[in-house]
Amino acid sequence: MRLVRCGVRLLAATLSALVAATAATAATAAPPQRSEGTQPIYDYASAIREQVWVQSSVDSDSDGAPDKVAVRIIRPATDKKIPVIFQPSPYYAGLNDVPNHDDIDRDGSSALRSAVGANRADTITFAGYLDNYFVPRGYAVVFADSLGSGGSEGCPTSGGRNETLGMKAVVDWLNGRAKAFDESGAPVRAGWSTGRTGMIGVSYNGTLPNAVAATGVRGLETIVPIAAISSWYDYYRANGGVVAPGGFQGEDTDVLAKAVLTRANPEVCADVMAALEHDQDRETGDYSRFWAERDYLRDADKVRASVLLVHGLHDFNVRTQHAGQWWDALGKNHVPRKIWLHQAAHTDPFNIRRAEWLTTLNRWFDYWLYKIDTGIMKDPIADVETAPYQWQTSRSWPLAGKARDLRLGDGTLGGWPSPGRQTFVDNTARTAEDLASNETVVDPNRLAYLTGPLAKETRLSGTPEVTVRADLTGDSPYLTALLVDYGAAERWVGTRTLTTQDCIGPGIEGDPGCFNQREYVTATTPYEIVTRGWIDVRNRFSPSVTAPIKAGKAYTFRWNLQTTDHVFAAGHRIGLVIISTERDHTLRYPTGTVVGVQPGASQLTVRLS
Repeated sequence: MRLVRCGVRLLAATLSALVAATAATAATAAPPQRSEGTQPIYDYASAIREQVWVQSSVDSDSDGAPDKVAVRIIRPATDKKIPVIFQPSPYYAGLNDVPNHDDIDRDGSSALRSAVGANRADTITFAGYLDNYFVPRGYAVVFADSLGSGGSEGCPTSGGRNETLGMKAVVDWLNGRAKAFDESGAPVRAGWSTGRTGMIGVSYNGTLPNAVAATGVRGLETIVPIAAISSWYDYYRANGGVVAPGGFQGEDTDVLAKAVLTRANPEVCADVMAALEHDQDRETGDYSRFWAERDYLRDADKVRASVLLVHGLHDFNVRTQHAGQWWDALGKNHVPRKIWLHQAAHTDPFNIRRAEWLTTLNRWFDYWLYKIDTGIMKDPIADVETAPYQWQTSRSWPLAGKARDLRLGDGTLGGWPSPGRQTFVDNTARTAEDLASNETVVDPNRLAYLTGPLAKETRLSGTPEVTVRADLTGDSPYLTALLVDYGAAERWVGTRTLTTQDCIGPGIEGDPGCFNQREYVTATTPYEIVTRGWIDVRNRFSPSVTAPIKAGKAYTFRWNLQTTDHVFAAGHRIGLVIISTERDHTLRYPTGTVVGVQPGASQLTVRLS
């Protein structure tokens, strides 16, 4: 295993110089309308800081008054009207310690309760890079507590409509359509705002921009959702099954809502929390009206804002399907868009590709909020890190490769289909990583199908799909598909945050681009699970409908894997591994379910180029 440095020699001017921006420049100067974009001409230390409470259109805490949203603003001292960069979050006041559900093991035993950890929260706060970087460039930067958190009223609902309308109210206020008040109760207008607003954030902070954009609110010119949810059903469920986000087994909407319920007098939300626990339905896992309210894909045709979408290809928390299906829905509705896909997990690109990210973000916001022609929309639509530090651009994404159906055979993939029936026995004690290893060895707890060694480098992009003809006898309702790259290679296995000691040395010491930067940890491994997907076989017709199966009877099941972009090296083999329970994601029914697969009626569909 080794550490690979992420470009730590970012020029000091990137961050430190902007904070000490040219003091001699008049505070009333307008940002230059040049193709290179806005420059750090305003004094950050002299910026105006204020707090207001924006009145929303909802009363989610049922106190008889509209919920108010706590909003913090930092803007350059200028008499010019300026646009806004807006980051909403339920995390600014921290998290409550809430136990996850202990119903993961469905065999009568109790799972260990695990508390929601602080690593869920984004660490970008009021003093983060957004205000440091963009206020000197002539932007107001706005931070708002999502409903039920921090200084805001109302109740959190894990993506519910009230949360959307709470943050939409901020955009409305910035455009003169909503009321706001200061601490004394006096009305406050955003007379300094042009109304043009861009929303940005990571994780939950990036999900709220998706939600607000799906309302079609005027004045929201662009959003930058990073590692963001596009449908909360696909965060806590998958094709009818209860499937946890990576690292948070047992979490659900009620657990997350209680964790971010940091407002004053949280007891007023007791009924809302109880309703979440009931309505989310951890038994059937079916898509319902509850989940439809939290599905932004349904309103993709209302999106007016352009979208710069960013996601990590190793994000097992907010899985890549969220990016893939949102990207596709936006494309169908002709929304101006660009995509960044990086090799890391659940993180901000500021942490891993800082200089390029700041330049890109500056050009993006300048184009959409200041209407400066920075040329950003003439650049390739996709920027993808196909391997650690190997970035490729393309004019379309997914790539225009050919969709291929790779039939399952007698341990083969993409060759002659094999008649007959092959079986395995579900073992809930084993992880997917264990079950994907030793691919040429017969394993009683999985079935593995492999292509021959690839004659040339082959790139897979988009969302694979599997079709499996199978029967099940036993308690587990799950089928899980793992798409695997078999072949030794140096691969991403994690990240590490640089420390003070890492930032000492010629050309590095004192560089603000070094501190808190993250570097990749890589290792040579014999295989990698590229993507995976799950289905509850009782939902074979629809995620909305549970239809029991008969033990031993064969059915045809189709389901998607997570969206991905991966390069298979020449000589490597593409593998498909079929298992039932995935220990780290699905519920765990008693071990012993027998699964019979008919490979001749089964296939993997992938887009290869």
